[in-house]
Amino acid sequence: MTELISIESITSGIYFIRGQKVKLDRDLAELYGVEPKGLKEQVRRNISRFPRDFMFKLSESEESLLRSQNATLKGKGKHSKYLFFAFTEQGVAMLSSALNSKQAIDVNITIMRAFVKMREILSANKEFSEQLKIIEAQLA
Repeated sequence: MTELISIESITSGIYFIRGQKVKLDRDLAELYGVEPKGLKEQVRRNISRFPRDFMFKLSESEESLLRSQNATLKGKGKHSKYLFFAFTEQGVAMLSSALNSKQAIDVNITIMRAFVKMREILSANKEFSEQLKIIEAQLA
């Protein structure tokens, strides 16, 4: 399964909400091969595994803003009556134990690698930016 899911496709579905990198329940359900309703049900059954720093529910205004800024959210689940759950990296890791399937474990491994890659890219960009500032200061 992990060979079929590219890290790039996972990182493209990571959003910055409330200052955190998160994956939405709908996107995770698709990766895990379960219905979003089933994923949410498992989370609710295991809610003690998902404190606020692992998962939070989007507000109506956050969800509306996300939908208006991102065309990919306009398709499946466009008129969902339930607000999205947003999972932080730790929440995504916890999902594999709540879903407890081989596919969930395989997908989680790939998602964790995507979060690591994203951190590396952000770190490299920060280092590049700092080096550029030094060079610009020397040229001024």
